[in-house]
Amino acid sequence: MTTVRMQLGQHLLDRQIVDADGLLVGKIDDIEFAVADDGTVFVDALLTGTGVLGQRIGGVVGRLLIRVADRLRDRQPSAVRIRYPLVERVDSAVRLRVRLDELPPAPLEEYLRRRLIDRIPGSDRASG
Repeated sequence: MTTVRMQLGQHLLDRQIVDADGLLVGKIDDIEFAVADDGTVFVDALLTGTGVLGQRIGGVVGRLLIRVADRLRDRQPSAVRIRYPLVERVDSAVRLRVRLDELPPAPLEEYLRRRLIDRIPGSDRASG
């Protein structure tokens, strides 16, 4: 495992996540840590999503974001969890080794697809 030192609040939080093709995935709303067998703490995953952002912000606005995320998720995780080994590099954005379609869909996008887009006549023939 390669060790890189960085100030997480400055170098990761709120940074844009970009896939291997340069498409925007989202912004980093939180960071998930893990502990190795030797006791070393490391970044395990980057989290993005309305519910995660709401937890980080807190207060009235944070609770509102969490309620919106809970309403939209329909038994789905309220965050997209991106394992840190999928990160190619961190510069002005966090650049991934994988394409957007290889990641789990964002809960809001899934909700809109199921509840709105799929109900539009002919949507099953739309080009992707």
